[in-house]
Amino acid sequence: MTLYVGLISGTSMDGVEAVALDIQSSGMKVREALHLDYPQALTAELRDAVARPHACALDALGSLDARVGEVFAAAAGRLLEKAGIAAHEVRAIGSHGQTVLHRPRAAVPFTMQIGDANRIAEHTGIDVVADLRRRDLAAGGEAAPLVPAFHAAAFGAAGEDRVVVNIGGIANITLLHADGRVAGFDTGPGNCLMDLWVQQHQDVPYDQDGQLAASGSVEPELLELLLREPYLALPPPKSTGRELFNLPWLQQLVDRHTAALADVQATLCEYTASTIASSVTALSAMKPARVLVCGGGAFNAELMRRLAARFPGSKVQSTGTHGIAPEQVEAAMCAWLAERHLAGRAGNLTAVTGARGPRVLGALYRGSVTQT
Repeated sequence: MTLYVGLISGTSMDGVEAVALDIQSSGMKVREALHLDYPQALTAELRDAVARPHACALDALGSLDARVGEVFAAAAGRLLEKAGIAAHEVRAIGSHGQTVLHRPRAAVPFTMQIGDANRIAEHTGIDVVADLRRRDLAAGGEAAPLVPAFHAAAFGAAGEDRVVVNIGGIANITLLHADGRVAGFDTGPGNCLMDLWVQQHQDVPYDQDGQLAASGSVEPELLELLLREPYLALPPPKSTGRELFNLPWLQQLVDRHTAALADVQATLCEYTASTIASSVTALSAMKPARVLVCGGGAFNAELMRRLAARFPGSKVQSTGTHGIAPEQVEAAMCAWLAERHLAGRAGNLTAVTGARGPRVLGALYRGSVTQT
């Protein structure tokens, strides 16, 4: 059986991306995909829990885990219905869950993803592979980013240097060398700061097409303050999240500088493009033939324009031009990791996460249906 389902919710915490992925020796193909919104109240509670983790009681965390699991199960069910796929045709579901806290550099490192996999297995009857990050962390790794291994499988090309840029709330890069070597890490903010700024000042979820950013001008002094963030100078392997790049972090820098709304947005857009591009040059002397962009940032026209300006001589394209739409890549990764788990094959790259060795990722939650 070659059909797997992948489920994930990113740092925007607005809902679940679901993908049905056909995995064969000749390659991978997305059969169907959908997005299922969280109820607005659930999104608000999740964002509050992430913004104020010390105020999130165990009762609240347990409720969030169960409710997120219910939405993930519903997303899987709707995906199969939309695609006309029966549960017994799916070998397994790979569920990333919802990250609520990621502390790989704490005194006792940990990472926490919620979305009860038992509920997904119970509602769908399909085997579920979940808890995809903590084994890498236990092996001394950062547990992130995991997607470079999938990028290599899906987008690598022998004889051509490529960069895959995943721009979700946080951005990460994967360097796919022509000789097969792979490297990558979290570069810093992707969409998160831009989203937070317009949410606070315009009461919209994101800057549509980067229109606000395009209408403003970059403030050099503010950009310089942003670029002083110590995380940016850390050597890889490294990973980060909203625990660092959040509204209080941004506000205390903006408060030191007077700038118009649109100019701050333009500066944040340039900040994302700059930190991505400088991370590529800092990690290698690669001059990629192609820069393939996935995640929500691929739909921000102004951000794509700024990235293209940072990579002269490279074709800056959406991953959609290479078979997987930008919004589907991370969910497809989860399906791929489920296949790797069942095959007993490693899902991490030690050069990326810093783990002591390759590890089979995730835990298996048995469903009730019999696969054909």
